[in-house]
Amino acid sequence: MYLKLQGKDSIETQVIDSIKYKKRFKDFNSLNTELASFKNKLDQLGYIEHKLENTEKTDSLITATFYLYKKYHSLKIFYDAKLVSKNILTKISKQVYDDYFIIPLKDTEKSLTYINLKLSELGDPFHQLKLSNIILNKTSNDIQAKLMTSEKVEKRHIDKIIIKGYEKFPKSYLKYFLKIKENQLFNLTEIKKQVTNLNQLPFASQLKDPEVLFTKDSTNLYLFLEKVKSNNFDGFIGFGTNEETSKLEFSGYLNLELNNNLNYGESLSLVYKSDENEQKTFHVQLNLPYLFGTPIGAELELRLLKRDSSYSTADQNAKIFYQLNPKNKLFAGIRSIQSNNLLDSINRNPNIQDYKTVFYNLRYQYLKRQKNQLLFNVKTLFDLQLETGKRDFNKTSTKQYQFNLDAFNIFSLNQKNHIYLRVQGYSLFSDTYFENELARFGGINSIRGFEENSLSATLFGVFNTEYRYVFNNSLYAHTIIDFAYLENKLVEQKEKLYSFGFGFGLTTKAGLLKFNFANGKTEAQSFKFSNSQVHLSLTAYF
Repeated sequence: MYLKLQGKDSIETQVIDSIKYKKRFKDFNSLNTELASFKNKLDQLGYIEHKLENTEKTDSLITATFYLYKKYHSLKIFYDAKLVSKNILTKISKQVYDDYFIIPLKDTEKSLTYINLKLSELGDPFHQLKLSNIILNKTSNDIQAKLMTSEKVEKRHIDKIIIKGYEKFPKSYLKYFLKIKENQLFNLTEIKKQVTNLNQLPFASQLKDPEVLFTKDSTNLYLFLEKVKSNNFDGFIGFGTNEETSKLEFSGYLNLELNNNLNYGESLSLVYKSDENEQKTFHVQLNLPYLFGTPIGAELELRLLKRDSSYSTADQNAKIFYQLNPKNKLFAGIRSIQSNNLLDSINRNPNIQDYKTVFYNLRYQYLKRQKNQLLFNVKTLFDLQLETGKRDFNKTSTKQYQFNLDAFNIFSLNQKNHIYLRVQGYSLFSDTYFENELARFGGINSIRGFEENSLSATLFGVFNTEYRYVFNNSLYAHTIIDFAYLENKLVEQKEKLYSFGFGFGLTTKAGLLKFNFANGKTEAQSFKFSNSQVHLSLTAYF
């Protein structure tokens, strides 16, 4: 069967022809459905007075004649400010006044749906709107109507939160991290948005969207969560040739991180590191969020360092922190450092001394995770710490300031191509310096191509770059181009460093395996293959 639509005259027929409609049908029912759809299109275009005047059938051809009459362009809606606020109306209309607003007639359904959604977010999910007292103004080509609402019901609040799948999910995270709690005004749109913040937690994820059970006098919210394996064991082995002995030397570290094993959201990190320079480091850090059900958390840290037989240093750090939102944290704390000279009087180094330092610090951290990326689970980090304090040595106090920065971001050009940029900065400001208070860097976690912690400085900056190509969800390869600048005011040294190389990352049954090959040089040196460093690391989750 075939359908032909026309108007009462040639002008109306031109209007009808400009509106797309289906013309060929397999049966009469589908043709009638198309006629009903076309009538709805005419309403949306403003021909709300149109009539289907007659239909004629000639063999398999149905000819339908419409009278369009007048076209209306806009809808003038009068409203009660107690029902809906101007702030909501300005999102759908550029003409909002104290008692009415104007919208294009074609946007009527979309606009009323938006208003209804916003009103339901105020705690009434069963809210319904309608237009009444409709008047056609033939002079101004607009339609006037009054915005009415269904009988107002009592606002809904969340009476109970029920967690399915991970019943022992920390309640403090529900209240302060997701910001969902009992007795708050029910807003399903906002709840769905807040639950997506689980992507910023390493130990939990969402199984499906929240659901709500409404009864006559209660509103129960169901969250579907699962516990995620977030404990990890990380280690690497590095090896290179000692320039003085020409022998192959090994270095490495072990890093154990335990997350949320007590279902409290806590984390414990243990690190032991040994490098080519006979330097040994032991580092333990405990993170306790939401102490005693408050939004305040604590971070405790102990770092022990022993440099061959020269000196040892104990660094204790205690902070409190406040989680501004799932990605942002503020810290404030105190740090105590005590260092001891281990050399005897015969071998004593005047630049290594016994001292004690107390720092007061402020720190800001921004961390954005991406759980859908197995290879790169953290997209952005910005970590800045400022410290002020004094160092005591031989009954003399010296004012000191310290600056630490660690920031990186992954720029994703598309699914295959990514650019990784990282900046690290450190500076110690003091009138005098000791060798055993200088910062040490170099290696896989700073400028690659150099021995672990082989560089010492009072000020340094490191710029890491990688171009990453992802072959699939378990394998990527990358370039290594690193730059660094250091100053050591103790020996009046200023140096520029460069490093070039390549690497890859591979997910295995054991975990994420990373391989780096890099060759580092100073500005005055030429490249030597013997200066190359190879780093292997494996991160296993359990």
